[in-house]
Amino acid sequence: MSSSNSNHKFRTRAIHVGNEVDPQTGAVVPPIHFASTFRQPGAGEWGQYDYSRSGNPTRTGLQDTLASLENGCGSLAFSSGMAAIHGVTMLLESGDHVVAGSDIYGGAYRLLHQICNRSGIEVTLVDVTDLNAIENAITDRTKLIWTESIGNPRMTISDLPAIARLAKSKGILSGVDNTFGTPALLRPLDFGIDIVMHSATKYLGGHSDCLGGTLAVADSELYDQLYFVQNATGAVLDPMSSFLISRGLKTLDLRVREQSRTALRLAKWLEAHSMVRSVLYPGLASHNQHELAGQLFGQHQSDSDETHFGAMITFELDATLDQVREVCQSTELFHLAVSLGAVESLIEQPATMSHASYAPEARAAHGITDSLIRLSVGLESPTDLEADLDRAISIIG
Repeated sequence: MSSSNSNHKFRTRAIHVGNEVDPQTGAVVPPIHFASTFRQPGAGEWGQYDYSRSGNPTRTGLQDTLASLENGCGSLAFSSGMAAIHGVTMLLESGDHVVAGSDIYGGAYRLLHQICNRSGIEVTLVDVTDLNAIENAITDRTKLIWTESIGNPRMTISDLPAIARLAKSKGILSGVDNTFGTPALLRPLDFGIDIVMHSATKYLGGHSDCLGGTLAVADSELYDQLYFVQNATGAVLDPMSSFLISRGLKTLDLRVREQSRTALRLAKWLEAHSMVRSVLYPGLASHNQHELAGQLFGQHQSDSDETHFGAMITFELDATLDQVREVCQSTELFHLAVSLGAVESLIEQPATMSHASYAPEARAAHGITDSLIRLSVGLESPTDLEADLDRAISIIG
């Protein structure tokens, strides 16, 4: 657990907390510890580290950094984002019930409906923009409310303070996937949420070169419960990936804010395009939760007064499934690929890619239409990205 609760600004902590100078050599970048086991002081006497599944110095550094950035008491680094979500669900028992948002990542949907159900855990999906719907879905067996700060792929915004209050009033845990928001823009623990999760593969790492997931909490007892689950099941992050994500965190704030600026520009450009039916981006005044997004994201800005809303855009073309597929396959700078959050821009068709695990009727029920396109905006020139999209869309125009 992290003991670093520095008063320094976010960017400073991202560079210095968990990345202390190596006392043996003076190296300003801590060494990567690949050791799987550690010599103990004596039989039955345990040092800080004993076996790398239970703890590793490189992973500890990353966890200390993230705990500081999340304003939490501790964090845990897992082998993937899905392993992190699975760790949360392993706090549950057979017969328990989960209320989850309907606008969630396809992998989370699959875990809840095709894995957790095998253990007798029931799930109800609701529109988390409707607090009455959340409350009405809660039963005496509900133990967890799970949502996303920015929904995937329809960009819905969860009212995190209200959800946290509701969960606490019912004695229920609340968990938020903040992958799209990132701790640079939004810190759910500050709003009373119990668990914040990230697919560290995305913005935290930021360079499409490693796989990882994280959890952060503000309650030490909950941290101990999650650590027990992780240690018992073993889905820990390896040292090399821990180093890469630690390195990525050092530039997180700069990257995400610049990507967000470009995303807003592209969203406005798309909204004016004749072939575009609708654009879903919380930074647009046309987004039906723009005011709420401004309130949430406006609380966690850096040294400027500018509010940023993330770098993910979903838009709907006035086109068929096959035409949308053709557009996605025709871009050059936007790579056709799943995942998101890295320096290069990505494009994908949710119906056939990131959310293909949804049954067709479930996609239709949750607004994941065949004409949707999801963009992950990178760090390329905004002018070049506009031109790339315009050329691809013109193919079907």
